[in-house]
Amino acid sequence: MHKDSLWRHQDFRRLWAGDTASQTGAFVGHTVLPLLAATVLAASPLEMGLLGAAEHAAFLVLGLPAGVWVDRMRRKRLMLRADLLRAAMLFSVPVAWWLGVLTLAQLVVVALLVSAGTLFFDVAYQSYLPTLVRRDQLIAGNARLQASQSVAQVVGPGAGGALTQLAGAANAVLVTGTGYLASALCLWRIRAPDPEPAPRRAGGMVADIREGLRFVFGTPALRAITITTAVANLTNGMVTAVQILFFTRELGLSPAGVGTVLSIGGGGGVLGALTGGMLARRIGQARAIWVVPLLTWPAQLLVPLAAPGWRVGLAALGLAVFGYGVVVYNIAQVSFRQSICPDRLLGRMNASVRFVVWGVLPLGSLAGGALGELAGLRGTLWLSGAGIAAGAAALLLSPLRGMRDLPVTSSEPSRPPAEAEKGT
Repeated sequence: MHKDSLWRHQDFRRLWAGDTASQTGAFVGHTVLPLLAATVLAASPLEMGLLGAAEHAAFLVLGLPAGVWVDRMRRKRLMLRADLLRAAMLFSVPVAWWLGVLTLAQLVVVALLVSAGTLFFDVAYQSYLPTLVRRDQLIAGNARLQASQSVAQVVGPGAGGALTQLAGAANAVLVTGTGYLASALCLWRIRAPDPEPAPRRAGGMVADIREGLRFVFGTPALRAITITTAVANLTNGMVTAVQILFFTRELGLSPAGVGTVLSIGGGGGVLGALTGGMLARRIGQARAIWVVPLLTWPAQLLVPLAAPGWRVGLAALGLAVFGYGVVVYNIAQVSFRQSICPDRLLGRMNASVRFVVWGVLPLGSLAGGALGELAGLRGTLWLSGAGIAAGAAALLLSPLRGMRDLPVTSSEPSRPPAEAEKGT
């Protein structure tokens, strides 16, 4: 094994272990909290949309200033604080349930604060990785982190459904909080010095935010990636708002059955994590960003074809194929973003992208909840699935279509990289 292999990189392994614990807890929570709202608190489609919106609201409200704050703070310390905040908020749910005072309003508040913690953690960790490993190791590092996320996507929903069935949804929330505590412990053990934050520049926060946005939208390939991801996330937010209700009320699945379908669907993400890096090298990183979504994202349209009985498998198949495409796409595009961006701008670049692509999720959740009331659960899934397919097709209009590999540069971000401009 090569001496520079990430398998021998102790601090990366600690980051990887922490991320794995965090992701596992998060995906348990993504299943348990909606099940708690739908089955125990009898939430309506509109209320489910509100809960889904709360889970991502921080990306819309705090997304841009978060990047500036991440660039001005020690990133490992910030991730630790985010983990502890999320654990504390989630532990409040079973405590309220035991006391008999749990309400949907509390779930929404918890989701909002967990969303804020997730925003800062995600921006910080994506900005921290390039300072922990060499840039030529980024694809390998992101592939491993995506593998953890994909495995968690398989294990988490199944575990969440089973725990809900056995111990109740409120008690199952404990697993999510414990995952964040385990993540904090792993991060605390990283021995590499936490890099000094970038010095503050003249002009204040507004100027810093403007610089990050200019870098993202001034680079043609990065601009296309950001817009396409935003369209996909907006419509996928509509899916997640009604998906649990569709499975439980239209398909008649138990909590354990919901977890099983979501876990089978998540298996596609595991396969994507295992093969994504190899596929990107074989067909080219740019092609991995547009060819794979074009072939896989329309599979989301299989979900509304599901019905009780054997046709439940259509939902699992659609989620699996879609999940494969999402993970391969993310490995390629996140590695590109990290490679092209100077260190001092990583926080703002990642936050600018996340502000756009995650900021639309609460809007999608609210739209999905409203459509669920007006067009029904199945009708909402048809409309959102069509939107996801259209987002993939939009990549054909981007500069990526004429490229095999993406340009990589660490030039000063005040203007778009020259190589990227040639790709238009």
